[in-house]
Amino acid sequence: MASQVIREWVGINNFAMATQAKLLELMGKLKQENVNTLTILVMGKGGVGKSSTVNSIIGERAVSVSPFQSEVPRPVMVSRSRAGFTLNIIDTPGIIEGGYINDQALEIIKRFLLNKTIDILLYVDRLDAYRVDNLEKQVIKAITNSFGKVIWRRALVVLTHAQFSPPDGLPYDEFVSRRSAALLETVRTGGSFIRNDAQVLSIPVVLVENSGRCSKNEKDEKVLPNGIAWIPYLVETITKVVLNGSKSIFVDKKLIEGPNPNQRGKMLIPFIFVLQYLFVVKPIKRAIRSDILTQSRPSWELREMSFSSRKY
Repeated sequence: MASQVIREWVGINNFAMATQAKLLELMGKLKQENVNTLTILVMGKGGVGKSSTVNSIIGERAVSVSPFQSEVPRPVMVSRSRAGFTLNIIDTPGIIEGGYINDQALEIIKRFLLNKTIDILLYVDRLDAYRVDNLEKQVIKAITNSFGKVIWRRALVVLTHAQFSPPDGLPYDEFVSRRSAALLETVRTGGSFIRNDAQVLSIPVVLVENSGRCSKNEKDEKVLPNGIAWIPYLVETITKVVLNGSKSIFVDKKLIEGPNPNQRGKMLIPFIFVLQYLFVVKPIKRAIRSDILTQSRPSWELREMSFSSRKY
């Protein structure tokens, strides 16, 4: 397999000066903690803005986005380097087809990730979706089954299309709060977490607006209706999750294939032998001994036993 091409991160120069300064500051903070490489996995349903989010973080059109093609056809990793720091972002296709999980697409993603380390999962959905559907739960369950519950310790929920007005005059922050709570509840149920699990409650939710209609502040930074400059805020949140003390996820063959059922069977063999001895072999031995003791003896054997007792 050809090695991944790592290009100079020139796209950072396309950001506003304030955003550039913040990104360089955050890279320096990671390097101080001996984090010189950061690999971000981007997953979610199709058509929610995964590829556009990748391009927004990189600051250039690194992944093709077309109105006639809602997502990349297969996983692709974009790598950029700046000041001794390497950023890898893995864009993935949606894994839902015809209302169900596309097992083939999921398998392709897992094979692509083999022998790679995932530092951050960006789970992407749209803010302007008014309700959570069953497809969301299927995707979250598939991610959890593929990489384990620990992947959510390294996760952010990213809600795109954040430059919009909520319906019925609902305050923006209130709508964001409700949408975030509903999605985190789906992560809890789809990932089979217990209610009020701290791991789920601590997953940060970050808003994103990838379109050119995003507002800007006086520093020429892209800002949301709540006034937050979202690109530096997203990277800052990623940095906090990376440094929260949890471990990155190394995708090895055992992880993507699951435990070997034959190995599980081998581990049960000693217990099966013990059970057979206690509940089969031992009762049979007791029954045999009991039969021997209680069976009737022939008269000549009884006379011999009586003679022997008188002799001694």
